[in-house]
Amino acid sequence: MTAVIEGSQLRKYYRKTHALDGISLTIEPGRICGLIGHNGAGKTTLLRAITGLSRIDGKLDVLGMDPWRERVKLMRDVAFIADTATLPGWARVRELFIYLEAEHHNFSRAQAETFLARTEIDPSRRVKTLSKGMIVQAHLAMIMAIDAKLLVLDEPTLGLDLLFRKTFYTNLLNEYFDEERTIIVSTHQVEEIEHILTDVIFLKNGQIILDTDMDAIGERYKSVTVKSDAVEKARVLDPIQEQTLMGHTVFLFEDKPVEQLKPLGEVRRPGIADVFVAKMQEKPS
Repeated sequence: MTAVIEGSQLRKYYRKTHALDGISLTIEPGRICGLIGHNGAGKTTLLRAITGLSRIDGKLDVLGMDPWRERVKLMRDVAFIADTATLPGWARVRELFIYLEAEHHNFSRAQAETFLARTEIDPSRRVKTLSKGMIVQAHLAMIMAIDAKLLVLDEPTLGLDLLFRKTFYTNLLNEYFDEERTIIVSTHQVEEIEHILTDVIFLKNGQIILDTDMDAIGERYKSVTVKSDAVEKARVLDPIQEQTLMGHTVFLFEDKPVEQLKPLGEVRRPGIADVFVAKMQEKPS
């Protein structure tokens, strides 16, 4: 199976800042990969490189192409929405659909209109009369109506209310994603996308500190609400995080057998956000 994205020793420097510091990654077809990191971790730099918007050092193949040199060809099969949705203010929404239908051979005007009908946007309205949230909704309707092999989303629901964010991700699963398509989504709203992800990549200071599938998260990491008389025993097992929540001490362990942890207290699978915070705070070995 040919990887959708194959990157080796990717580097991007801005003066003294290492936006990407020699990272390597592989993303296979039919996956939904969450790209998670703090502000300035290198997420947007990586996404811009993948979509051919930024030159990068190292070797990067996307759908078998060099995204910087073959961007025009690549974008026939890639859809991208950045963290700031920008549409021409003078245009009416329906005019944008008509334009895309004429210019993009993989765009379905009917599908875009179906997505838009689920919002409160009148297609006859000009973009400049829409609220920020409505502009994002219109942009998403257009992007999701493109039959792309790779969909790249950088904070796709930024500025939208909770209801629409949930609706968007439901539509993404039910009406867009299939085993032939691959999605990369970068967002700070980790808890909202956890249920749709197949894989996750954590970035910290331009480096990948975790690259794994979601099943491995549950196998590798365990959260334990420790009994008061077992706190010292838990610390001996070298947890990657310790915190106090509502009077209880909670430890996060990595690569520790469940049988070893059960005597300490209640064991559960942590969420991505829990693991992310712990890995961000973890000291280099």
